[in-house]
Amino acid sequence: MNLDTSSLRNTFFGFRHGESMANVEGIIISDPDNGIAAYGLSGKGRAQVKASARRNATLCENAVIISSDFLRATETAEIVREILGVSCVKHDPRLRERYFGAWEGACYRHYADAWEKDEINADLEQNGAESANAVRARMVDVVLGLDSLYCGRNIILVSHGDPLRFMQTAFDGLTSEENRTVPYFETAECRLMNP
Repeated sequence: MNLDTSSLRNTFFGFRHGESMANVEGIIISDPDNGIAAYGLSGKGRAQVKASARRNATLCENAVIISSDFLRATETAEIVREILGVSCVKHDPRLRERYFGAWEGACYRHYADAWEKDEINADLEQNGAESANAVRARMVDVVLGLDSLYCGRNIILVSHGDPLRFMQTAFDGLTSEENRTVPYFETAECRLMNP
């Protein structure tokens, strides 16, 4: 499902969390049992988020911040909230990291194993990993739900690399199989989704 950007009432920004301790350790943390309570931001990650939020502060006036409940995203959202002067952060579990199944806790190089299969079949649940289309569907649901609640707001979605990239394919009218044509979100990157 693509998003009809001409009918959206709000402006959406994707904001990837800053460098996390999982990034530092080079491991995949996608299970809520591990990601909600642990693997928050590194010192470098906190600095990245502060710099990015300051760079984008004028773009994000009148902001609503919705975040994944994973610790690295929650800590990112709180830094952004403080810098932008937003009263609170709301959490939505649909913004969580893509679940990578049996690769949980394994070397981050296994991301590429899933990505290669995504290009062939976006419905594939390889090695217990959540399919590309399942991630995309939950991200689209978030956008449509928020767009029905708010009007004329800048909505900042604090999430993770894969979910944000799949969300952008929906904004750009691409299939999930084409997701690797979209530039990957760098740590602490804030990107306008529907200009």
